[in-house]
Amino acid sequence: MGRVLISISKTLFSPSHASTQLRRLPIRAASRGFRMAAESYSSTTPSSAIDFLTLCHRLKITKRAGWVRREVQEPESIADDMYRMGIMALIASDIPGVNREKCIKMAIVHDIAEAIVGDITPSDGIPKEEKSLREREALDTMCELLGGGARANEISDLWLEYEENSSVEAKLVKDFDNVEMILQALEYEKEQGKDLEEFFESTAGKFQTELGKSWALEVASRRKK
Repeated sequence: MGRVLISISKTLFSPSHASTQLRRLPIRAASRGFRMAAESYSSTTPSSAIDFLTLCHRLKITKRAGWVRREVQEPESIADDMYRMGIMALIASDIPGVNREKCIKMAIVHDIAEAIVGDITPSDGIPKEEKSLREREALDTMCELLGGGARANEISDLWLEYEENSSVEAKLVKDFDNVEMILQALEYEKEQGKDLEEFFESTAGKFQTELGKSWALEVASRRKK
């Protein structure tokens, strides 16, 4: 497993790799290529499952960068954020045309590539295209580690759908992501006496669904009390 992670790190962040990635086909085409290759792989074995889960451990111990920069005490991890988003999808009212089960799955995989690339934020100064390329490469590596096949394809498809904001489920889960952030900001403000206005401002006008807007308004109303 150690050799796998070292290889991942060297590959993802070498200058030649970055140059090659910028010349690659669009994400959708890359995904199709990965799917064709994955079809020849065997299904998940106990060994590949544990390797994959061991890598996912990084999501539990990597703290969200935005909170770290604001010197929040004991900030949430990437996995903390994904877990509460999954709970949001679980408890949300039924919406016509929205697959709630897909939303739950999407919530728990949307940041899974950060197990390798870490929590990249706008303040890091990395262009959006480059961030997406790094995460795509990381996701493909994780799916290969899992052994390819149906489960890896499902994770890849869910991640890509979220990344491209290409479905009503993706739009709702992106709203959950923003609601989770401002709710977490509100909790840190109350618990630690901090002013985290910038996190609320960063979500202004970004909610895409009526459910997301209503939950965001509820958070805002509690902040004023």
